Amino acid sequence: MEQKSKRIAALDLIKGMSVIGMIIIHTMLIYANVKSQSESAVGSFIVFLGRGTAIFMICMGITFMTSTHQSLKSSVKRGILLLLAAFFMNFMKFIVPAVLGFAPDNFIQKYGWHGPIEQQYMYLVMLGDILQLAGISLLFVGFIREYVKNKYGILAIALLIALVSREVSGIHVDYPVFNYISDLFFSNDYPAYIYFPVFPWMSFIIIGMFFGKWYLELNYNSKQLFRNMLYVGILFVALGAPLVFLYGDYHYNGFYHMGPGGVIYFAGWTLIFLWAIFRITTKMKENKFTSLLKYCSRNLTSMYMIQWILISWGKGIFGYRQHGIAFVLMLILLYLILTFTVQALLDILKKKKSITLPQSISADETVLK
Repeated sequence: MEQKSKRIAALDLIKGMSVIGMIIIHTMLIYANVKSQSESAVGSFIVFLGRGTAIFMICMGITFMTSTHQSLKSSVKRGILLLLAAFFMNFMKFIVPAVLGFAPDNFIQKYGWHGPIEQQYMYLVMLGDILQLAGISLLFVGFIREYVKNKYGILAIALLIALVSREVSGIHVDYPVFNYISDLFFSNDYPAYIYFPVFPWMSFIIIGMFFGKWYLELNYNSKQLFRNMLYVGILFVALGAPLVFLYGDYHYNGFYHMGPGGVIYFAGWTLIFLWAIFRITTKMKENKFTSLLKYCSRNLTSMYMIQWILISWGKGIFGYRQHGIAFVLMLILLYLILTFTVQALLDILKKKKSITLPQSISADETVLK
């Protein structure tokens, strides 16, 4: 299935899988009660899958380097559009339900708020998730792609960001606007506000760029690229594991605010996983399922936004973290159907009215690569 071409088919399939996976994961996190998430085999497995964010980040870095849109201007433009899309998504996720009066009380209590939710509108719109991380990262990695021509220089930048991540974690500038920017880069609070701070998470994108550059130097030899991923992945796991398990307070510090050892360790397992998926997909023939995954990959950004908005709106109907596994599995099926339905309707609208949405510039210039 994999051919010697600039586009890596395996990554399209992996990104497509991530779309389906995130609907499953987010539905579980929003609707399953704590017992179902932590004490059931199905719930624990799905929550574990939620730790696969690095897979998406590394894939984003690889495709960023192999995209036909290589200008610095294009990168900055996509970064700005992605940030706007992130704030729009938060508005739809949180403000619309609040205004219409179907934001559940226990969701509001999660943040420790005692006053009316109307007092927290700005906070909710500015909540930092993976879209903000990707948008800010695009503003910076474009400069790396433009001016750093040696792949090992790119890798060194990724490791440097990981290395200093714990040292800069928690830096906060107590001044309007600047305090939000500093939180986007260095926040160490959880759960709240910024879930994926740039330090250390941008490291994964830049590690992906390292492999994207390597892929170009290999003359688009994907088989050799993924073999290299396996070797580097094993090395990273060997280096990161002792740091994580012996000095976890500093080098791991929780999934969302990893130190250098955590970044290296998770990146290693991610690279090994990508190699394994590549091996599987090379034996796959084109079929309806692979076509579906490629469709998801092409519409990754819009489907990410759609599923989060729908799942957030559903809290007003189904409640927040109140259900057992059986009911949540039915909700997962429901939200899969709804997400694909809304995306299909958007496709029809774009064809009929030539609507260009902020999150889908073109098939090859997707904001979230």
